[in-house]
Amino acid sequence: MNILILGAGSIGGYFGAHLIRAGANVTYLLRDQRKALIDAQGLRVETPQGAFVVQPRTITAKDVQPEYDLILLAPKSYDLDDALQSLKGALGQGTVLPFLNGWDHLDTLDTMLGQERVMGGVAHIAATITPEGAIRQLTEMHRLTVGARHPSHQQLASDFIALCRKAPFDSVLADDIEQVLWDKWVFLATLAGMTTLCRGSVGDIVATPYGKATTVQMFEECCRVAHANGHTIGAEAAAKAVEMLTASGSSFTASMLRDLLDGQRTEHDHILGAMIRKGHRLACPTPLLEVAHTHMAIQAMRAKTRP
Repeated sequence: MNILILGAGSIGGYFGAHLIRAGANVTYLLRDQRKALIDAQGLRVETPQGAFVVQPRTITAKDVQPEYDLILLAPKSYDLDDALQSLKGALGQGTVLPFLNGWDHLDTLDTMLGQERVMGGVAHIAATITPEGAIRQLTEMHRLTVGARHPSHQQLASDFIALCRKAPFDSVLADDIEQVLWDKWVFLATLAGMTTLCRGSVGDIVATPYGKATTVQMFEECCRVAHANGHTIGAEAAAKAVEMLTASGSSFTASMLRDLLDGQRTEHDHILGAMIRKGHRLACPTPLLEVAHTHMAIQAMRAKTRP
């Protein structure tokens, strides 16, 4: 299987490096500066078990050819259009496997390529890029979930997961990947909405008089949107999510909060805004999400006006 990964960030860099060590045929499509760094120093991955370095095959947009069976996409949602422009030379064939948050990216890709060329993927990992350009895994969690969204994907999805199982991260072949996408989105919207609005961790929030109840209310709000859109969050998934979102003493935060505090652009409109829009289209109220989105929109406007 000939795999192209767009970018060597927290998702593409981490999982791609492990796949290379497992013997996968992986090429990275990178910007010039990132390519120069990785070509010179290799791609370093730092995990709780130790660090390793791989020397991957790298190309830039001008070198892209339509020769890949599977194209892994994991940019920030606001970079999707630029990413697709970079991939233009590779999109003549092959299947795209996106690992983005929310749902809007699937609508964009389905319109552009057709659903028969767009699989579904969910990445669960807390990781960051260090100032030196390494990928640093922040917790033990590292899982890819992949599934077919069209009958033509079944064999490719199965083959990709078989390849992933040679690597030391967790991998799952989902029967209903679109439900998995909604399960994560509902969880993430709640986590991002609450931790950015409160500027604190899960543990900080639930230590206050109304934090736990407000978190549960926001989660239930997201669950109602999912249900209205035909993707009811199951009892087991809901219980696990609430447990993580209300764990006493937890230092867990959304990466959106880290981006906000670091002065970086955030995915608030793709995670919170898109959930609100999905609710509004079906007359599903989203008052808490709207407060969280308003807060983030104000921060984004202020960031644009800073000198």
